[in-house]
Amino acid sequence: MDLPEGPTGVIWDITYACPLRCFHCYSESGRRPSRQLSRPDLLRVADGLASLRPYLVTFAGGEPLLVDGLVEVAERISRAGVQVGIYTGGWRLDPALAEELGRVFDHITVSVDGASAQTHDRIRGRAGSFERALRAATLLDETARRQRADGSPGFRFGLDCVVTRSNRHEMERFCTSVASRFEQLDAVSFGAAVPSGLASRPEFAEHELLTDEQLAEFGDGRLVERLRQLAPPSVEVTVTDNLELRMDPELLAANPDFRPLQVEPDGQVRAMPIYEGTVGSLLDEPAMVLWQRAVHRWSDEFVVRTLAPVRSVRQWAAATRALDHHFGTAAVRARMARRPVFVPDPVLPVSA
Repeated sequence: MDLPEGPTGVIWDITYACPLRCFHCYSESGRRPSRQLSRPDLLRVADGLASLRPYLVTFAGGEPLLVDGLVEVAERISRAGVQVGIYTGGWRLDPALAEELGRVFDHITVSVDGASAQTHDRIRGRAGSFERALRAATLLDETARRQRADGSPGFRFGLDCVVTRSNRHEMERFCTSVASRFEQLDAVSFGAAVPSGLASRPEFAEHELLTDEQLAEFGDGRLVERLRQLAPPSVEVTVTDNLELRMDPELLAANPDFRPLQVEPDGQVRAMPIYEGTVGSLLDEPAMVLWQRAVHRWSDEFVVRTLAPVRSVRQWAAATRALDHHFGTAAVRARMARRPVFVPDPVLPVSA
């Protein structure tokens, strides 16, 4: 296959440390070693990513705000002419840190997985996480207001909601009662949960991943139009089914501009963003060599044979487990074997 010139976007899961225990966590953060690098090695990885010249490098995790030196690392990438973004659950954000983030980052997004504390806290696995997230969003709203009052365009401020069957019923309420709290809010994004990490477990796929019919609603335009009418006029609302992350041959051929790269906390580069299996470390080899190696994985015989027949959400989850087992290390397979069986929460409403 022809090699793309480089990734358009990079997700760097800069740590697996996390104060939350989300039931759908793609990286199983908080349940495994953090694998955070030292400051000098963080900067080496940052330089490697900047050399690829992506449009955007986004810090995720785990909780990125737990990483000492995060702002310095982001500044290093920004000074190279690459935009930087961050996803945070907001647990430890304080006014001083909000100001620092607002000074450096181009995009700051708070993850909020529901319009109520009951729903969000159960999904996120920790009481009080909803209030912490809203407090963080309030601090960022105030930071954005000060920046814009001073004549600076500032950062793009967003809220992101991962949609499962347990919180799908709150999407409209999210637009009316959560988005409306923040005068400087730029965007609300609703993304369907994908079968990665803990969300690939068979029981989770059966009870919490959106059905094929529900995913179809995400793509037909009427849902997003209804949500846009409910949100404040200044807020951009997007809805995505995230099917491009499946990365099967048909989807890759139809979306040549979709060129993602994902990096693990210790600088290991994933071959395909939501699947286990790495192709080397940015601490050991040039970034472009690893990018090219990753792209070759997309057309690997086992990858094609596993993903090409997928036509349903449950089939996708089964394919994820097969890919993770095939390309994952012995440690990955052992972690998969230790995953607890997902048991639906009888308190949370689940849409059929």
